[in-house]
Amino acid sequence: MILELKDLNPAEKQYYLQHVVAPRPICFASTIDKAGNVNLSPFSFFNLFSSNPPIVVFSPARRVRDNTTKHTLQNVLEVPEVVINIVTYNMVQQTSLASCEFPKEINEFVKAGFTEIAASIVKPPMVKESKVQMECKVVEVKPLGNEGGAGNLVICEVLVMHIDDSLLDSNRKIDQRKIDHVARLGGDWYCVVNENNLFQVPKPNTQLGIGVDSLPLSLRNSKILSGNNLGMLANVHDMPAIDPSFDDNHLKQIIQYYSINPEDMERELHSYAKKLLESGDLGGAWQVLLAGS
Repeated sequence: MILELKDLNPAEKQYYLQHVVAPRPICFASTIDKAGNVNLSPFSFFNLFSSNPPIVVFSPARRVRDNTTKHTLQNVLEVPEVVINIVTYNMVQQTSLASCEFPKEINEFVKAGFTEIAASIVKPPMVKESKVQMECKVVEVKPLGNEGGAGNLVICEVLVMHIDDSLLDSNRKIDQRKIDHVARLGGDWYCVVNENNLFQVPKPNTQLGIGVDSLPLSLRNSKILSGNNLGMLANVHDMPAIDPSFDDNHLKQIIQYYSINPEDMERELHSYAKKLLESGDLGGAWQVLLAGS
């Protein structure tokens, strides 16, 4: 299927974009107007865009159905401050409830059952139940259009961050496994980030990886090794050499039983290397593959 977005109506554009640009972190924004009316509302058009200065951006879009604007947008134009409360799994249902379009004088803290606590330097209150709250000043509000579905970029500088001690490890650093972040997808779909679905990918550092194009042709053309496997193998800084001290009984068995048939041995070596890669043993996988070269 190929879609020309100019041929779609606003609701169709929103549908496809929200399903494929996902998961999206949720900005749970508490704001206040000049009269002191508090608003609390979630927005999934949200992310971090700079660390120095510390800038996050969220976008309360104009409603697709009637082109009206949201109370959050109206509030930050009156009082350019916001608290962004990070949404976790244990508060996601209440957060969804807060997205209901209550009248302006209705406080979503009360309707959704959240607890207001005073921020340290901005006027809007914080959500006590959130494990991380960011007090922000609004640097700029940038409209992206005047029609229904048009975003309004609320560019915020983070001034103060509150982090619950339960998220910290023994070194007072954040343990990613403890947060239980929630993110939005398309329609009614959400996802949760927890220890069951977290994984690590080592970052390339100042030394460049050799690249997939530098791998031996037999590896690049492998019917066993996946693109992810090749990416791991190619993220070494120099082509590995055979290590005479590498001792692996399964490798010995492969060489012993399949050496008379090079194609079968290559298949078995690639299969074993794949298993090692998926267990995180990059060095062992390279030694297995080098044994067949």
